[in-house]
Amino acid sequence: MASERSFPDSFVDEDPQKALEALNEALQGDSDNAECFCQRAYAHILLKNYSCAADDAKKAQQLKPSLPLAFMRTGIAEYHLNHYESAHAAFTQGHQLDVSDKSFDIWIKRCEEMIADQTQNSGVNTTPAVPPVKHDWYQTESQVIVTVMAKNVPKDGVRVSFMEKELSATVQLASGENYNLHLHLMHPIIPQQSNFKVLTTKVEIKMKKTDAIRWEKLEGEGQESNIKHFDPNQYPSSSHFTCKWDKVLVDLNEEEKDEKLEGDAALNKLFQQIYSDGSDEVKRAMNKSFMESGGTVLSTNWKDVGKRKVDVSPPDDVEFKKF
Repeated sequence: MASERSFPDSFVDEDPQKALEALNEALQGDSDNAECFCQRAYAHILLKNYSCAADDAKKAQQLKPSLPLAFMRTGIAEYHLNHYESAHAAFTQGHQLDVSDKSFDIWIKRCEEMIADQTQNSGVNTTPAVPPVKHDWYQTESQVIVTVMAKNVPKDGVRVSFMEKELSATVQLASGENYNLHLHLMHPIIPQQSNFKVLTTKVEIKMKKTDAIRWEKLEGEGQESNIKHFDPNQYPSSSHFTCKWDKVLVDLNEEEKDEKLEGDAALNKLFQQIYSDGSDEVKRAMNKSFMESGGTVLSTNWKDVGKRKVDVSPPDDVEFKKF
């Protein structure tokens, strides 16, 4: 019959796998040996087979309830399985059987610390908080502009519905969630002449006013008796602080300038900029060359085009026809 002295801790420490094979063989001939189950649990712990270790240690407890080491092995296996309350119960029972073994005190304290951490963490919401989305508004003589402060919104992630006195918008945020905005407008707008733009840092919604009046508020029922003609120096806002709206308009224009355009839009914008910044001679040269060439030539050199007729010069793969 195998005994614990046949498989001391030193034997298991030296080669856990070899000890496990020897203990398996011993238990085939003596399946009621609590000490062998206890040492096989120790071999499993060293091999990090914690579920098998817990099963063997509990079997040892059943066969010999007075064996403190069986409770020690059970507690260690349960601890590594993150079953801290079960481990605490096993260590407590083992300590009652052997009050002189200070190892039980150490393990009990470890379990109590882990249980306290779990309790504390369970009360904490680990879901990352989604920052609240805000919107603001301002107005010009002809438009009311609503700005949704949301960054990195997909270009196709915005749906806006304009009605005479209502605005509904759904904005897909970078987090994947949707932000919904529904406004009952103070005064009517012209839906067909209203639009929106998706920028890097915000979504800008522009609503065309039906009348050039100053809106006291963005939402609510407008009262005709209180309507005032638009004062360009006053821009009501939902903000609780004074804002220099002339600076805001300049910033918006600058941001629109910085928008990266592509293809024909970029080319047209370049020509517009050259024309607006050019001298009178540059403007005359551009107008003359464009008109005389049927739109195929655009020159800024007045000294060249001013003394001759500009011929039609289409691209090589295009045939010019008069209609």
